[in-house]
Amino acid sequence: MKKNFNSELENISRELFDLYDSCKVSSITSSRFTQAEMLRWLHPFEDQHLFRKSILGKSAEGREIALYRMGNGPVKAMFWTQMHGDEPTATMAIIDVFSFFSKNPEHIVAKTILEKLTLLTIPMLNPDGAGCFTRRNAQMIDVNRDALTLATPEARILKDARDQYQPEYGFNLHDQEPRYTVGITRAITAVALLAPAADESRGDNPVRLQAKKVASTFAQIMSFFIPDNIAKWDDTFCANAFGDNIQKWGTSTVLIESGGWRGDPDKFFIRRLNCVGLLAVLYTIAVGEIGNADVALYEQIQFNMKLGCDYIIRNAVLKTNDHIAPIRVDVGINFDKRINTLTGQIDELATIVDIGDLDTLTALEQEVNADGAELDANLVKIEHPFKANKIKFLLKYM
Repeated sequence: MKKNFNSELENISRELFDLYDSCKVSSITSSRFTQAEMLRWLHPFEDQHLFRKSILGKSAEGREIALYRMGNGPVKAMFWTQMHGDEPTATMAIIDVFSFFSKNPEHIVAKTILEKLTLLTIPMLNPDGAGCFTRRNAQMIDVNRDALTLATPEARILKDARDQYQPEYGFNLHDQEPRYTVGITRAITAVALLAPAADESRGDNPVRLQAKKVASTFAQIMSFFIPDNIAKWDDTFCANAFGDNIQKWGTSTVLIESGGWRGDPDKFFIRRLNCVGLLAVLYTIAVGEIGNADVALYEQIQFNMKLGCDYIIRNAVLKTNDHIAPIRVDVGINFDKRINTLTGQIDELATIVDIGDLDTLTALEQEVNADGAELDANLVKIEHPFKANKIKFLLKYM
């Protein structure tokens, strides 16, 4: 991009970042919510006629799925969130984007985007999965692997909307597990990007090249705030995935995955990054600068690697029985929340996922130096969940 626009983009991005607290939807206080709650958050914007709402169809369980249309520009950008029901960060961010337009109609970013672009948004494509916070839809199908068969109503809705509106740009918004890292740097991936391949050759036709320019611009925006926490996915072609096929069908598509951030289990900081990043990249498209983006910025991003876990005990001693010599080890532990079918309550569980030399791993939540303390061998079992509050008993001195 031109040097003067690079400077403008940074200024715009930082201004949006600073404005965020004044325009975010404050009633969103948890990352786990239902479609009914989402619709309540959207209702005030509907009353303001901020967007034009149209019902696209119904989910497998009969919930209406809507498209929200804003702006009157000739260039169309389509967004879809939560095609996996347990990936809510971008849904929250999109609602914050709506709030930005509602509260700042005279801002140069809002005015330029709505004049030059038409925004087409399908928030919570999989409301049935969101209701029980699961990846798949009510038919137990991964909607993101149903782009060819179109067996699910949610997949048909997305395909029909893309075919009807023929958007130039597509934003495929997801969450990834928060334990991924940026290459081998031990930095937790906060945002991961992908300009998917359109076929097995993974070549750069004009559609994909434009997607790479969008991804480069988004990465540039993120670098103002999280320069060490941006990664990208491998671009191996996935024949039945929506991102790859929407690219193939002619819409320049970018996958944006919300990863992890220490001390932010609800991903509210990453929600903020999504909101700022989407607004700033849309502004770049609206002012006609996206074509000047440097694709090398995207190409140079390190790959996502799964080198994180939630909790690491370092430098402990494990003696599995009286006949075997003790050994110094690290212990990697992940946490998970599950519904107790007997009580109906949510239990927080811990699972030991690895033992040994874990120097290449980093902890998302906490690292503890055991300094040679002995582990209780009776409690150290790999892939055997136990209540998280019992973690203190793993080391004999704790």
